[in-house]
Amino acid sequence: MAAPSGRMASLSMRHYLSRLVGKPVGFCAVRQFTNNSCLRGLSLQSKITTEGLRSPWTLMAAVCLQRLPVVSADRSPTEQRFGRMLSEMELEKSILSDHELRLHEDAERLRRKQADGYDSDDEDYRKDQDIVLAQDLEDSWEQKLKSFQPAPRVVGEVDQDLTSMERYLGDSLVLVAEQQVGSERLWMLPQAEWREGETLRHTAERALAPLPAAAHKATFLGNAPCGFYKYKLPKAARTDSSVGVKIFFFKAVLPHGAVLWPSNGALMWLRKQELQRFLRPAYSVKVERFFLGR
Repeated sequence: MAAPSGRMASLSMRHYLSRLVGKPVGFCAVRQFTNNSCLRGLSLQSKITTEGLRSPWTLMAAVCLQRLPVVSADRSPTEQRFGRMLSEMELEKSILSDHELRLHEDAERLRRKQADGYDSDDEDYRKDQDIVLAQDLEDSWEQKLKSFQPAPRVVGEVDQDLTSMERYLGDSLVLVAEQQVGSERLWMLPQAEWREGETLRHTAERALAPLPAAAHKATFLGNAPCGFYKYKLPKAARTDSSVGVKIFFFKAVLPHGAVLWPSNGALMWLRKQELQRFLRPAYSVKVERFFLGR
């Protein structure tokens, strides 16, 4: 078995190939691959891949910047009835508080004083103390309550100022900005075009850069988009490299006590039910899905 293998090993490559195919084989050479040729191949492949991945859609990142409620919202009639029911149940199942026990103690002491067999020596342990009845405390509390003036829940004329951040303190507000889209001026969420090398989250943060300094303190709620919207350009404006726009929405909230922004005609603070008045219908539907508020 070793002899044939030895003879085949001693044959040249040309004779070996001639025996396999049954006819003489001419001289053939093997191309030597160099590092430069490999680099050229990789560069060409990378160029083709980049051109193949280049999308005709323009990518944008928009920010749903919210001002959360400052005061509690007004309760609906159903919520009011439910609250009264819970208060009644809590009162029925609760035990007496210290103040209520003191009221009973004062009433019992008054009853003993009015009785015929009352002996004042029984109260000797309280002679050196100023006796303050629980009813006296309630009267003083009532006077303090009358002098207390709570802050107004409805600001009045400010609620009608769409550029004010102090309107409707019991509701959530979202910031919209007037932007140039083609030949039109549209109300949209603040947005910016994506740049190569940055994440969509960074693009969303850059969308707040032109806004006043208070926006720079906004807290983003995650690194992933919370919504998506796309639209095609008019047929007359479409090209092979530009078909339409894809917008990825991110959520952010302003911290409590953020500096109020001055009035600006290009910015508005809107409630959820006011979005349809200023935004495009299809765009408004997408925003309302992740805008928490009323």
